[in-house]
Amino acid sequence: MANYNLDELDRKILSLVANDARVPFLEVARVCNVSGAAIHQRIQRLQQNGVLKGSQFIIDPEVLGYGTCAYVGLFLKDPSKFDKVVEELKKIPEVVECHFTTGSYDMFIKIYAKTNHHLMEIIHDKLQPLGLARSETLVSFNAAISRQLPVSDL
Repeated sequence: MANYNLDELDRKILSLVANDARVPFLEVARVCNVSGAAIHQRIQRLQQNGVLKGSQFIIDPEVLGYGTCAYVGLFLKDPSKFDKVVEELKKIPEVVECHFTTGSYDMFIKIYAKTNHHLMEIIHDKLQPLGLARSETLVSFNAAISRQLPVSDL
């Protein structure tokens, strides 16, 4: 994918919408000192070029009873089965991220579980049958930093 060159107005727009995706375009226009139509066109262009990938509400898993966050490195018995394993991982709702990485692991996933016991059940009952040779689990106590890429530094 080609890099997209941001101008100063793009940076300002991205900073505003990254902080609050629900900010009205007219408010963004006022802060940027341009028309609402100009903001609308810029947002559309940023979306079409893949800079913006929509907007979403962020659900706090802990508030819903999912108090355990874990990162699990997966070692596959047969690494050529990546695609099949990914399709099966998509069926496990507690798996919220999956990454192909360099290093020891074939895959690296992020899981939310209700408890440590629930985490163990997910690993044993849902992950092991996917053809794992083994896994390594890291439990996160707290996300010290969780943010978007700061646009002003780009």
